[in-house]
Amino acid sequence: MMVDIAIIGAGPAGGSAALFTAKAGKKTLLIDSDQSVTKKAWLENHYGVPEIKGPDLVEVGIKQAQKFGAELVKAKVTQIEKTEDGFQITTDQETYQAKVVILATGFLLDLAETTGLATKPGTEPRVKAVFDVDAAGRTNVEGIWAAGTCAGVSVHTIITAGDGAKVAINVISELDGARYVDHDILKA
Repeated sequence: MMVDIAIIGAGPAGGSAALFTAKAGKKTLLIDSDQSVTKKAWLENHYGVPEIKGPDLVEVGIKQAQKFGAELVKAKVTQIEKTEDGFQITTDQETYQAKVVILATGFLLDLAETTGLATKPGTEPRVKAVFDVDAAGRTNVEGIWAAGTCAGVSVHTIITAGDGAKVAINVISELDGARYVDHDILKA
């Protein structure tokens, strides 16, 4: 099965990216290994949410993406290989095909070496290295993007979620050949 976009990691960055890509009508696969650091968090600094447990925030984000058609697979990605028309993503359970990949792996950069992704030192406390991305979220491997903590933004969920949305919008825009904007309007 070939999907338009495979997103690896379903924390705030990956879940937010999946929400935007699925809502834009892109066939979206969200692959999560259940290792999100957000699953250990208590949040009182996420805009618009008085307080929430990290696991609940992640669950709500995944459900929002699923509402628009994103498919969630619980598995650990072990390899990403470039193919003629995109990427082959191997997990500990199955293999998937995607035109584009968005990495939202938080602190985990284990795919960097085997995939040939460039990294650079991290600037956040406890973040040793991050994927080296441009302002849009592109890595050095064409077709692979990165968002959130693994792309060098602050570890705060509101920031990683926003970065996931930003990267998704950039990916959608590139796939569509025109700037993508998603605005819903109140119905009177």
